[in-house]
Amino acid sequence: MADSENKEEKKIIIDEDWKQEAQKEKEILAAEEEKEEMEDTGRGPLPPGDFAALISMLMTQSLFAMGFLQVQGQEPKEPDLEMAKYNIDMLQTLEDKTKGNLTEQEQKVLSDTLNQLRMAYVKVAG
Repeated sequence: MADSENKEEKKIIIDEDWKQEAQKEKEILAAEEEKEEMEDTGRGPLPPGDFAALISMLMTQSLFAMGFLQVQGQEPKEPDLEMAKYNIDMLQTLEDKTKGNLTEQEQKVLSDTLNQLRMAYVKVAG
């Protein structure tokens, strides 16, 4: 009977210090994994794949094609107006196809981006 009482008394007790220590270790491991990923890929974590990121990606490609953005260490290239127009047209298609389905903020970002890119295009093509 004494053996069964000893078995019942041997319970695992988890205190708050242990929980905090385990949480710190998890955070340290996550930070190390993120650091390794950055070293492996040469970049940080990607932003969320949302509508704003899609607009930003097409805008960046347009600006790059127009010569406003350049790759560091490379010779400046002549503007590729055809590629810039293609990306601007893609944004226009997005605006047409999503009409009535965007939040007010998303619609504003898209229309403002289109206006800015069109003005930049006219400036470069001018």
